[in-house]
Amino acid sequence: MATALTRGQLALACGITCAAGFVDGIGFIHLGGYFVSFMSGNSTRAGADLAEGDLLGWGKALGLVAAFVFGVILAALATSKTRAPGDHSRLTPQLRAVWLSVGILTLAALCGTVEALDLAVAPLIAASMGAVNSTFTRGGEVSVGLTYMTGALVKAGQLFAARLRGVPETGWLRYAALWTAIALGSAAGALAYLGVGLPALWGGVILLGGCGLVVWMRRRGQPMMG
Repeated sequence: MATALTRGQLALACGITCAAGFVDGIGFIHLGGYFVSFMSGNSTRAGADLAEGDLLGWGKALGLVAAFVFGVILAALATSKTRAPGDHSRLTPQLRAVWLSVGILTLAALCGTVEALDLAVAPLIAASMGAVNSTFTRGGEVSVGLTYMTGALVKAGQLFAARLRGVPETGWLRYAALWTAIALGSAAGALAYLGVGLPALWGGVILLGGCGLVVWMRRRGQPMMG
């Protein structure tokens, strides 16, 4: 839950969410109304496309869902690895999830430069977004969703209602910050795509990579244990 995050962790979550919104804004326009990070939207599109007899659109939506889940699986495997005795590596599960996402997104951006590989771009982006959701996990389960904000809006509404009842509650601001991050990121990504096309994906790589670099630098400044 966002209320359990430290200020530094919340800043990281907002940064990653902004990057996710950025690439989703790109993907939404590039794919003509399909999402690369918001799978509830794609599930609705799949149902609507099927009802309208648009089998190509139905397959596109479900393909993106499958790619997203594949990214989640990859990240879950990567972050579940435990350190061997004497391993003082600073590559924490959190960093593994971020760098895996950056790597897949970089591959998507590279594919975007080759016309023959254009069809691989969207599934790769979706897989990258699935992977980054494993950044914040607790007990093997995601504790903070980074690419979908419906739950965050529900929590913000519930906590704000508690404040209206007189409860000294400020946690709603954290969820509102996450929603704001993805909204601003989406607008920026859409504008970038309208300006330069698929090369705008490199902006997402830079944003997400910057988040990973900040975490790595902070870990580097901490004394190693063991």
